[in-house]
Amino acid sequence: MANRHLNRLASWLAGAAVVFACNGIASAADCLRQNALGTSRVLAVDPKAYPRVGSNEFPKTLPLADHEVVLTFDDGPRPPNTQKVLEALAQECVRATFFLVGRSSAEFPELVRRIASQGHSIAHHSWSHQMMSKMPFEQAMDDIHRGIAADELALEGVSTNVPSTPFFRFPHFDSSPAMLDALQSRGIVVFGTDLWASDWEDISPDQELMNVIAQLESTRKGIILLHDAQARTAAMMPALLRYLHKNGYRVVHLVSAAQAEKKAETRH
Repeated sequence: MANRHLNRLASWLAGAAVVFACNGIASAADCLRQNALGTSRVLAVDPKAYPRVGSNEFPKTLPLADHEVVLTFDDGPRPPNTQKVLEALAQECVRATFFLVGRSSAEFPELVRRIASQGHSIAHHSWSHQMMSKMPFEQAMDDIHRGIAADELALEGVSTNVPSTPFFRFPHFDSSPAMLDALQSRGIVVFGTDLWASDWEDISPDQELMNVIAQLESTRKGIILLHDAQARTAAMMPALLRYLHKNGYRVVHLVSAAQAEKKAETRH
């Protein structure tokens, strides 16, 4: 099985509830570069219907069609790797969701604004990236709120623990029922994942790509977890995007239902 994937990869590299969905910005047709992958559509996520998503961690995930994927990135912003990831996404006119660590947002606020200015969604990944279940409940929630406040300060210039995009992913997927309930009560969607690149391991960019390809051959869709802080992921991204394009995958961009409704109101 591994040899089959390696041979296929080598051959290929040589050749190269939801409220509603609306037409995506940065679609392939709108992209300035011809034959780009593009973003196929925008999916507005209602936290009341989908409070927790990701089949590896929760019973429910996003209702994606066959060959639809959502690109998500954790642990940034972290130069220079985040910039390299952004360049790869921009080259293909693809929109993603970035789950930021608050202390990194405080250190690199200009990079947070750059992520947002390129049309990506800013989501949250705590302040300190520690194991939340090892903390007392109040300390863990304070860490979550502090991370949100740092992300929002970098993004909007205002420190608030009310996220403009109410998406959160626990570091290491480590939570507790009480924490999950607390975030659900605040209307914050907790993200797990459907597949991952294992890019936290000591592997090459080619091995990372093979990890994703092998899982996609099984799932054929899903939320993909990547880490923009990792140099191997930054190096792998152009090849992953080419693979998605060549094999008929469509990238879905996530926004919150409230953001989508507000945008719809401004158009009328």
